[in-house]
Amino acid sequence: MNPETQERSKRVLAALIREYISSGDPVPSSLLVTAAGLGVSSATVRSILARLEDDGFIQQPHTSSGRIPTDRGYRFYVDLLLDTKRSPRTASAVEARLRRDSSGPLLDSVLSHVSQLLSQASRQVGFALRPEHEAAVFDRVEFISLSAARVLVVIVARGGHVIQKVVDIGEPLAAEDLREAANYLNTEFSGLPLHRAREAVLDRINEERLLYDALIARAMRLATSTFADLPDERVIFVEGTASLLEETHGLTLDMLRTLLEMIEEKQRLVRVLNEYIDGPGLTVVIGAEHLHAGLRPFSLIASTYEDGSGTGTIGVIGPTRMRYSRAIAVVDGAAQAVSRVLRDPN
Repeated sequence: MNPETQERSKRVLAALIREYISSGDPVPSSLLVTAAGLGVSSATVRSILARLEDDGFIQQPHTSSGRIPTDRGYRFYVDLLLDTKRSPRTASAVEARLRRDSSGPLLDSVLSHVSQLLSQASRQVGFALRPEHEAAVFDRVEFISLSAARVLVVIVARGGHVIQKVVDIGEPLAAEDLREAANYLNTEFSGLPLHRAREAVLDRINEERLLYDALIARAMRLATSTFADLPDERVIFVEGTASLLEETHGLTLDMLRTLLEMIEEKQRLVRVLNEYIDGPGLTVVIGAEHLHAGLRPFSLIASTYEDGSGTGTIGVIGPTRMRYSRAIAVVDGAAQAVSRVLRDPN
């Protein structure tokens, strides 16, 4: 494809996506003749649309209707937006509001406010996640036999915080077995936030080859009971779930229920974010790119912020037919604002 034809295809696709996001209706080729601003004939636009459809960027829901973007088309559009220089005005405006309205403990106040601002500005669900260092960090565990199969688990977190629980391990274990299991877990998982330790245990259990070792198998069984149902102190603030119900964007009740249940449980949303956020800056996950099938009707836009000691995450989640240009600008600007307020609260 020559550069001129490629540029025309880009402009037609971007125009189609903007029109679809705005109206929610399949976009006819006749509208794109003027919307794309190419000065070409309707026959040329139809030819471009046919090629975009063959390449998987758009689809035609009904034979006589216009076209709508696919998740691949949205990804192309979002990548164009991410390549565009964003204005610092959003960051300045959000920073001014956070400095004016935040009160009480600074971190929680700022994150509570910014989740509201994100939801209001994007008309999606806004969220703000505390930095990982704010979560309880696993230091060590001790197992104390109470009876043949009942064990007192003593979990010590950094800073001296102690959690105790009694578990029924379903098998008698000698004191030496318990001591060896505790030593293994302390060596492997000490220094991890509790929620990360829990995830690491689940990952290890899935590595079946490790469980041929009797000591490791025993330690993993004890670890499953140890880390289950622990309070996860990594707080996430979520605002705007009602926005999902105001304009459903073609979502079914089952689709909405999946997301609402995840938001209600909150820690499931935290786990999703942990899977996606692997470095600083913006992360955009669109539709079919989600690892969890229930989230594929939705897109997630997130960005990291710094508080001077660690990294947290803010962002929005909503239907794939969202105003990406607005959401990306708001999330990006808000992340900059939160970093500046937390690093320099005066």
